[in-house]
Amino acid sequence: MRNLLLAAVLTATLAGIERAAAQVYPSRPITMVVGFAAGGPTDTTARIVAERMRISLGQSIIIENVAGASGSIGAGRVARAAPDGYVISFGSATTHVFNGAVYALQYDVLNDFQPLALVAADPMLIVARNSMPAKDLRELIAWLKVNQATQGTAGAGSTLHLAGALFQRETRTRFVFVPYRGSAPATQDLVAGQIDLMIDLASSALPQVRAGTTKAYAVMDQRRLPSALDIPTVDEAGLRGLYVSAWFALFAPHGTPKNVIAKLNAAVVEALSDPNARARLADLGQQVFPPERQTPEALGAYQRAEIGKWWPIIKEAGIKAE
Repeated sequence: MRNLLLAAVLTATLAGIERAAAQVYPSRPITMVVGFAAGGPTDTTARIVAERMRISLGQSIIIENVAGASGSIGAGRVARAAPDGYVISFGSATTHVFNGAVYALQYDVLNDFQPLALVAADPMLIVARNSMPAKDLRELIAWLKVNQATQGTAGAGSTLHLAGALFQRETRTRFVFVPYRGSAPATQDLVAGQIDLMIDLASSALPQVRAGTTKAYAVMDQRRLPSALDIPTVDEAGLRGLYVSAWFALFAPHGTPKNVIAKLNAAVVEALSDPNARARLADLGQQVFPPERQTPEALGAYQRAEIGKWWPIIKEAGIKAE
């Protein structure tokens, strides 16, 4: 009886300690893992959000860039981390959707993570070299059907490659994919006229479009970009419904306590309501998701819908890690 009583007291004490620890979360710095190199669109977006979350949480948020294999190395680090809210993933469509079909991963993109919040969507822009003779998207599609063209990508499984594969399927065009180590070197060759076109993130493509060194034909979204209102949508340009965005979101390891999830989500929501943070994201060409879509449940549903959309396209195109 005495042993049972001691066991009960110990269990209650440990439970109390766990509850107390959870209540004071966070009590130390949080690591936000970004699966891509510093300076790119994912990293830049993560830093804007983390900077504002730090104020809400009262703790530093350390950005850890773990690049490689289209972000899967960084995502894997988070999947294996302790589920205590101190290591979280700044993920994307690439890391938490596409990679599940492209790579033989050692983790499950759905079941090894808990959704925190959708952050922003980075619509794709259809851009071409400045010397491209086509004046609009219809003319570009016609030109692609009678010419041997090249599209720069960031490798198999990248949003750039998959958007190109979807574009080919919907327009019945064919062009050669030229893989690069990232969007930046591909853009350099586009500016130099070494490749014909790219379907790139707005945040990456807009600086060259604004500088007049590349041509923009359409944004692959239902709305024009507030920071580039002169670029038509695909609907306006004659290719209705071909919407592709590289979205960003936060994930925690599976098993993270609900109250920790709630605190992290609240910090993201507060960050995304901050006028300064929103302005900085908008300047990059990104569109912040509305509040009703910033919940963990909304992110989980969106991720499943994206898997249902993209995995068949990846399989049909035969895209696998190189």
